[in-house]
Amino acid sequence: MKPTLFLLAAGMGSRYGGLKQLDGLGPNGETIMDYSIYDALRAGFGKLVFVIRKDFEQDFREKIISKYEGHIPCELVFQSLNDLPEGFTCPEGRTKPWGTNHAVLMGADVIKEPFAVINCDDFYGRESFRVMGEFLAALPENAQNTYAMVGFRVGNTLSESGTVSRGLCSTNEQHLLTSVVERTKIQRIDGEVKYIDDNGEWAVTPETTPVSMNFWGFTPDYFGYSREYFKTFLSDPKNMENLKSEFFIPLMVDKLITEGTATVKVLDTSSKWFGVTYPEDRQGVVDRIQALVNAGEYPNKLF
Repeated sequence: MKPTLFLLAAGMGSRYGGLKQLDGLGPNGETIMDYSIYDALRAGFGKLVFVIRKDFEQDFREKIISKYEGHIPCELVFQSLNDLPEGFTCPEGRTKPWGTNHAVLMGADVIKEPFAVINCDDFYGRESFRVMGEFLAALPENAQNTYAMVGFRVGNTLSESGTVSRGLCSTNEQHLLTSVVERTKIQRIDGEVKYIDDNGEWAVTPETTPVSMNFWGFTPDYFGYSREYFKTFLSDPKNMENLKSEFFIPLMVDKLITEGTATVKVLDTSSKWFGVTYPEDRQGVVDRIQALVNAGEYPNKLF
């Protein structure tokens, strides 16, 4: 069974403004998502599932889904603040989505095969989809607890316009993930890559530290673990009182590998990440995509 590509598109892009997932950056108005899907098709993925907010469904269907329907099966699922386990209600005043792993949970009813999870506004590169596609396709039927992550080098994933959020990773000799910690403020300062640590101070990390760019490979058993742990997350008063608390994928993954439930293979890639985190990043992304087209990596028109 071909793996599925699960695309997280429910965020509004608060730092960039507007629906940056729909911003045309390629020579014919292609979005970053278009390039990801083109690469995924070449890597053998067989279905697309998008998680979006219900309020931009029509715009999304017209501008995005319509391009792919003749090439690959597509499904939409929706992330809502009020989509919580029985017994829990959304705190008054909360407007921020519950995070990436809550978004992943929205796919549980439509994804029954190995799947990769990506952000829609990150350019991951062809090699990343190739290594993930090969990993998922090689899993035995009904495999469980054997996951993967594409590991990028942190120095290749920064923005010149401000801080970025990344999952800083540690691995063992078998290239298995041993820990992943979400750091919400990382940038290059005075030639060094630094992040805000748990004490609120800047700490240095090597340029080659592997980071999660939210490119994960899972099997469907992951949904069950996430469903149960989300209840634990919501039961913690501080997560309900903090109206910006989020149920991140690295939080779930770190629990599973720490307790020995699952393994996560870190797949090395030569790809360089880029994306539009801030408005100032936009022209640089346009230029880099055009350079890839000029080099023959991608056709002038994708779909």
